[in-house]
Amino acid sequence: MQRLKMLFNCFLLGMIVLTAGCTKRIYQLTYPTLSDGKYDTEFPYRNCSEELKRIGETIKMINSIAYYKAYVFDAGSRVRRHQINGDFIKKNASSLIYYNNSTSGTATIILHKNNHVGLLTCAHIVDFPDTLIKYFTTEDGMPGFYIQSVAIKERQSNYVTDMWEIGEVDVLKLDQTNDIAVLGTALPLNETYIFPVFDYPIGSAKNLEWGSFVYLMGFPRGVKLITRGIVSDPNRSKSGAFIIDALFNRGCSGGVVLAVKDGVPNFEFVGIAKSAAAEYEYLIRPADNFDQSKHDLHFPYTGDLYVDYKANIQYGVTHVVPVETIQKFIKDNESFFGDRGYDFSVFLK
Repeated sequence: MQRLKMLFNCFLLGMIVLTAGCTKRIYQLTYPTLSDGKYDTEFPYRNCSEELKRIGETIKMINSIAYYKAYVFDAGSRVRRHQINGDFIKKNASSLIYYNNSTSGTATIILHKNNHVGLLTCAHIVDFPDTLIKYFTTEDGMPGFYIQSVAIKERQSNYVTDMWEIGEVDVLKLDQTNDIAVLGTALPLNETYIFPVFDYPIGSAKNLEWGSFVYLMGFPRGVKLITRGIVSDPNRSKSGAFIIDALFNRGCSGGVVLAVKDGVPNFEFVGIAKSAAAEYEYLIRPADNFDQSKHDLHFPYTGDLYVDYKANIQYGVTHVVPVETIQKFIKDNESFFGDRGYDFSVFLK
């Protein structure tokens, strides 16, 4: 009996030692060294709010409005595309309509040097067509040969929230295919402005892996917001395009995507968010100037009706323009920017 008790005590002591060893082993596996030279896949282990706040000061909301003059034709006019020219549409239009299209998104200040300010954003935020042509539809609902209206863009206004003192900014160059745009403005030489510039290292989207942890900063619904995401499908293109599961809303386009290398605050710029998966549905709406407060919901609406569409965003699938594509775009247009006083060489390092 005494021998059995001694064996039990030895077994219990062995289990305690083994358990202590396993606990230490689990602790080591859970908190490994971060200095591996790769982008982190784990949640940041320390507070980095001050660094994120500093980066956030370089992220701005961009608003763009295009003003159009539309010439409308009667169905009996039978106007064809080859007939369209300035004099013809002015003489034959049955009515004239003025309207505007507006968008908003996110831009990052990447340059403030020699009285020039440069910002990076997505092309679709500031890219409005010069001319819009709509056709009468056939009986089966397909576009016909005869033109219903021709809308011509008269001017465009781009301005940055919180930077009202610089006035409007110009679209210096854009890439519709890759959804990149660089905006800028030349400041008066006799004025002194101080704008924070994004100065964190330029990373490499091609080095991201499945599960890499990233931050996304933008202006969804006009509110500055920071959210986090996980990288999926890295290197889905030769340029290093990837997808993140960060929540994307209207206004996030152009938002900066930051990866973390060897722990915070080692942030690196790896791209800008451009779009999310969405489904579209058509709907009927009143005119843009409809005053709901003056309409009694108990009575049928008798005003003009318009066909519009609504995008239903599929949250959690956000597409990103990789930094390599952005650098190539800037490199290809380096002389164009330089001739106009914009030196983006720092962004190419």
